[in-house]
Amino acid sequence: QVQLVESGGGLVQAGGSLRLSCAASGRTFSSYAMGWFRQAPGKEREFVAAISWSGGNTYYADSVKGRFTISRDNAKNTVYLQLNSLKPEDTAVYYCAAAQGPLTPSATRNSWYRYWGQGTQVTVSS
Repeated sequence: QVQLVESGGGLVQAGGSLRLSCAASGRTFSSYAMGWFRQAPGKEREFVAAISWSGGNTYYADSVKGRFTISRDNAKNTVYLQLNSLKPEDTAVYYCAAAQGPLTPSATRNSWYRYWGQGTQVTVSS
């Protein structure tokens, strides 16, 4: 069992930055691939980024490449999402998720993940 708690969301102006954190419980955090998703009002949850258990492999959605960076610190049981050059269209609830095993292209799918956090709101004003 893994419990995930996101933090770091907030209100920021366009062009600004935020750093989201996702703290995980459990001693086997390092065996999980981790992902970030987001859901805007009236829209489906969409993939943002994913990272392998070692941190050596990452995937990004085209819409955030070059602006967002996913990273992890296994000693702290935490995964991060650095959001730079934010745009109003990045406004959403951001969720982290965990899936046991190696990172695969399936990491872009909601259904690949077993555990989810409660989400943190990011609002970007124009």
